[in-house]
Amino acid sequence: MTSGSSRFRLNSLRSRLMLLVALAITPLAVMTILSGISEREHAVKASEENLRRLTGMAAANEAQSIEGARQILVDLASVPDLMGDTAKCTSLLSDVLDRNEGFVNFGLIQLNGDVTCSAVPLLHPVNLGDRSHFRRAILERRFIAGDYVFGRVIKKHTINLTYPVIDRSGKVLAVVFAAMDLEGLDTFINDINLPPGSVLATADARGTLISRRPDPERFFGTKLAPAMLEAMTTAGQRAVTIRGEDGIERLHTFARVGAPALTDYTVTIGIPTETILSAARHDQMMSLLVLGATTLLALLGAWLVGDVLIVQRVRKLMGTAEAIAAGDLEARSGIAYGHEEIGNLAQALDRMAASLQKKETARTLAERELRAADQRKDEFLAMLAHELRNPLAPISTGAHLLKLLHSDNAQITQTCSIIVRQVDHMTSLVDDLLDVSRVTRGLVSLSTQVLDFKRVVDDAAEQIRPLIAARRHRVAIELPATPAYVKGDHKRLVQVCANLLNNATKYTPEGGTIQLRVDADGDDYVLSITDDGIGMEAGLVERVFDLFTQAERTPDRSQGGLGLGLALVKSLVELHGGQVKAYSAGLGKGSTFTVRLPRYQQDVVLAEAPVVGTQHTDGGVPLRILLVDDNVDAVHTLQLFLRSGGHRVEVAYSAGDALELAKRFVPEVCLLDIGLPDFDGNELARRLRQLPQAAGATLIAMTGYGRQQDRDASMAAGFDHYLVKPVNTTQLADILAAAAEANVRR
Repeated sequence: MTSGSSRFRLNSLRSRLMLLVALAITPLAVMTILSGISEREHAVKASEENLRRLTGMAAANEAQSIEGARQILVDLASVPDLMGDTAKCTSLLSDVLDRNEGFVNFGLIQLNGDVTCSAVPLLHPVNLGDRSHFRRAILERRFIAGDYVFGRVIKKHTINLTYPVIDRSGKVLAVVFAAMDLEGLDTFINDINLPPGSVLATADARGTLISRRPDPERFFGTKLAPAMLEAMTTAGQRAVTIRGEDGIERLHTFARVGAPALTDYTVTIGIPTETILSAARHDQMMSLLVLGATTLLALLGAWLVGDVLIVQRVRKLMGTAEAIAAGDLEARSGIAYGHEEIGNLAQALDRMAASLQKKETARTLAERELRAADQRKDEFLAMLAHELRNPLAPISTGAHLLKLLHSDNAQITQTCSIIVRQVDHMTSLVDDLLDVSRVTRGLVSLSTQVLDFKRVVDDAAEQIRPLIAARRHRVAIELPATPAYVKGDHKRLVQVCANLLNNATKYTPEGGTIQLRVDADGDDYVLSITDDGIGMEAGLVERVFDLFTQAERTPDRSQGGLGLGLALVKSLVELHGGQVKAYSAGLGKGSTFTVRLPRYQQDVVLAEAPVVGTQHTDGGVPLRILLVDDNVDAVHTLQLFLRSGGHRVEVAYSAGDALELAKRFVPEVCLLDIGLPDFDGNELARRLRQLPQAAGATLIAMTGYGRQQDRDASMAAGFDHYLVKPVNTTQLADILAAAAEANVRR
């Protein structure tokens, strides 16, 4: 099956040969189709002409009948006995009724509407003063063909034809009328052979049917469908296709019954379009069948001839090409080279395979080297972060400890604050380096929620406030009076604003001015940060958001940096669906950075943003804490910090010692480093969970590895918390307080 189906692929050479045959037959196919379309159009036009002629004949036939009635009424209006004795009038009208088929009554209507003379005996007085045809005959003083009525006297479907009786002075004395039986109005249809499903209908000026064939009794006095009524009033002599209430689509033509002075009636004849097109469709189908048979035979011939003359050799080339595409660069066609096209193609294919084989060898080697370099880079970044955070941990913890122990010494407190700020700065550089690595590889995920952008700006300003104060910058913040709702990750948006503010402080001289404002602009909020610092050249503005790009700074600008902050800003803003731009009028003229974020305009349920700088203590409840780390300085400083909070702390420098110590110490909290000399902290966590003495302890990882995969591996190993060095002592105090509270409840 696979071999057979592969022969019919459209991209095969034999298929292309068949395509050429098909293209040669295409003009014949087009002519056949156009001929069929022309035949259909001709059938429709011929049917329209015939239908228009039949409709005109039907209208003329009805007009002739009504004209005959008009002549009878004109003659009656001139007979003296009509206005004389009632008995003579009745006798006269009865005689006229007997001699004229198709009528059901003749009568005389006085000016007050009373019928005083009738060919059909009146069982009770009849007044026709409300009939419009009666009033029109008096008003217009002419013959009037009235609308459809159901006779009050004769109880039949009729139309009343009226004519005024006028004396020699021109005064209207009465109105003579004739009631025409509608069942005999369209006798014309009996003399012609309309296709099955055809309809002949006559309607009065109000759109009421006064005749309808077939099945007239069902339709007498009913209203035309809206589509039919609209076509009757607007189509004129045009043919119109209308779908009837029975679901059949018909081609209709319309004709007025006589001149406007005779009637307001319109006749229509509708023939099913299926009947009109059936003959043309049959001829077209036969032409298409002949064309299909011819095409099939031609394609079959091309298929067989192509297989014999071309495909057998080309198939070898296809197999060779597929083998090369599958990675077998040693494959060759095996076809003898000649001076014809297929031989030349085989030679070119073999040469290509040899060339690809050489290039693939070189590419594989280069790819292997690139992958190794990329892996070494990732490992280097992770190890760099780990090695940088390890010495930062005891420095940060020691500074916090000194600040706690000597809170009454202003010099020590100030020195500790400086150390903490510099450690935080160093930590932020490490975090920026890792953040850029994650962003460029698409590994950053956002925890989005509805936020007040004003609060984000406030938190960022609070975070940068020490740096601003140190450089004595004047900061002007302008925020909208109402909340500025956006949807995003609070932590990342604070990072964006803080990086831009930090950038402004770096490149603005001491005592300079920084302006920050948030404005609504259409469907966006725009954050603008403007400084009067050193500014940028045009070339730097274009690439200021690229990695490792920095302006030249004079020696007095001691704040360091790696050129990562603005690159992070651009990536994070774009992850939020926003835009960031930079502008500077030139060197020495300051810079402006703008962040544009989409406004959130739905009903807002504002999420609580994290509070910056919240202090929390452990509540004074002592805990048994097992501290495991092979960094002696980090262990000692953290041990001193924990003991200053009243906790009982035991220390181990390896995982094996920690297991033995846990059996005796029965810790309530375990602070574990991941990089231990014998086996790592994740394995230690799994083994601690298996010890009865530590199964319920709170396990906290503290490590210099900050990658997401490191966090996931540790949480899977059984850790409750994951802290990146240098450990945030406030965060650690919160965790210990929660653990102490849980122990009290137990």
